[in-house]
Amino acid sequence: MLKKKLESVQKYRFLLSQLVSRDFKTRYKRSVLGVLWSMLNPLLTMCVQYLVFSNLFRWDVENYAVYLLIGTVTFNFFSEATQAALTSITNSASLITKVYIPTYVFPIAKVLSSCINLAFSTLALYLIILIQGLPVSACHLLIPVLYLALILFSVGVGLILSAVMVYFRDTQFLYSVLIMLWMYLTPLFYPVTIISEHASRALWSLYQLNPMYQYVTFFRTLVLDAAVPSLTQFAFCYGYALVFLAIGLLVFRKLKRNFILYI
Repeated sequence: MLKKKLESVQKYRFLLSQLVSRDFKTRYKRSVLGVLWSMLNPLLTMCVQYLVFSNLFRWDVENYAVYLLIGTVTFNFFSEATQAALTSITNSASLITKVYIPTYVFPIAKVLSSCINLAFSTLALYLIILIQGLPVSACHLLIPVLYLALILFSVGVGLILSAVMVYFRDTQFLYSVLIMLWMYLTPLFYPVTIISEHASRALWSLYQLNPMYQYVTFFRTLVLDAAVPSLTQFAFCYGYALVFLAIGLLVFRKLKRNFILYI
């Protein structure tokens, strides 16, 4: 099934590129700063969080600005991609009901559109890295490997959300609460030692099962530790990506049969 889907994506790659281009142009239409917002947004968010958390809680985290921005860039991409994918089918109802287009193309296109922001956010991250004088090691070459796993994971989650949204419109409200809770359960702005040193072994093991914890930690290992992540980290990141992609395809395939009756 996965092979057929990949072949179908290849077949409709032109349509995908057009949908991504449309989303990108629409996002910055009539915007004075345009694509610069893709860099400014994570930087401004990081500045606010840095001022609040570094001064209010006074956590002793080395290179805290980079530590914070890595978490922000990673989680913001996932949040943006999945929330855009969530409404991709319902918002394209007028097009889906008029011409035949494989419906899975729409959530995939939304995730790919978010990759543009991810690229600009990465540039913002490297600007802070250079300002702080952190070394750029060969380990940074593995960042695209991390991004691939994160994108596949986001596609899987996006497929599930977009399919469920067609039948249960309250999904968007429930997910907005879930994504906020997910953010606080991920060590974006607080040091992970707060959890590891104070939680029981069972709770700490459960905490580490958070997929976004694995992706953020993988990223920080590359940049802050200038080290290659362990095989366990690779296994977690790609395991979550492939499992959720498979589940997403199965759920979407099962639910798409009656989309036309509900959109």
